[in-house]
Amino acid sequence: MIEIKHLYKRYHNRDGRDNPWVLQDINLIIPTGVSVGLVGRNGAGKSTLLRLIAGMDKADKGEIIRHARVSWPIGLAGGFQGSMTGRQNVKFVARVHGGGLNVAKIIDFVEEFAELGDAFDWPIKNYSSGMRSRLNFGLSLAFDFDVYLSDEATAVGDRAFKNKASKAFKDKVGQSSLIMVSHAEGILKDLCQAGIYLKDGQANWFDDINDAIAAYHEETGGDAKPAGQRPNANRPGQGPNANRPGAGPNANRPGQGPNANRPGQGPHARRPGQGPNANRPGQGPNANRPGAGPNARRPGQGPNANRPAGPNARRPGQGPNANRPGQGPNAKSTGENPAVTPKAD
Repeated sequence: MIEIKHLYKRYHNRDGRDNPWVLQDINLIIPTGVSVGLVGRNGAGKSTLLRLIAGMDKADKGEIIRHARVSWPIGLAGGFQGSMTGRQNVKFVARVHGGGLNVAKIIDFVEEFAELGDAFDWPIKNYSSGMRSRLNFGLSLAFDFDVYLSDEATAVGDRAFKNKASKAFKDKVGQSSLIMVSHAEGILKDLCQAGIYLKDGQANWFDDINDAIAAYHEETGGDAKPAGQRPNANRPGQGPNANRPGAGPNANRPGQGPNANRPGQGPHARRPGQGPNANRPGQGPNANRPGAGPNARRPGQGPNANRPAGPNARRPGQGPNANRPGQGPNAKSTGENPAVTPKAD
């Protein structure tokens, strides 16, 4: 059992100013053998409360009484000495916690569980945050605690390691209890019975973890959106990939899609008389309507046209060689030819 009495905690600025209370007058009793999930917004004080329970941080007011062996927060990846290797850190912690003759066994367990390979003998300062968390996770499970504290520990590593971590917690639940922080609600529901909901510096106890999660949803509006209105919901014509006739990005509504060919509107549409090569009588660039095309032959207008007015035109009586009766140079009009005299009858 863990008792929390009139607990206050806030962080102080370097310039002496005080920040608002992160936790304010918290009074709780966590029963023996009951696994508890902590829920609340980011910054509500979940990790702070976990560190206070573990004894890694000091409260401004109040006290925490532990009637059980409590682990350090799994997943926080702190407390290691950077210049020492992973193996050396595990050996040191095992001796501090009274491993005795089981030190070698603890080292072997952590090396196998953390799956760090050769990095197990590297200095901790060369580890990534994920590698530190995996080492911390394996080291925590190497000891038998009455209460295990977990801060997003099941979110460490790849999918295979997450499954491995979840199974390890489930195996421990039968022997010990958990106090865990996680945004994965499925894990909380699987591993925890009760819940603590943190809001505005206050802690609210729920005997059922589902009620704690429901209270958190009520604050954040998680259940306020009916089906079909969530960010990825596909209501007809509203989802990001929804294709409403004529509204989707690739929808082809007659005459509106980018490649739609409505008569006379598509980019390659051929409406009579408007396409670049359209041949509407008298309008296309090569159109030949009588008398209008560049090579058109309209009577009397083409460059070689012979209408009766050209220089060589032969209109009766006007051409140079025209033989109108009695007017040409060789014309023989009646009574005018001197060589021919009409005979008398």
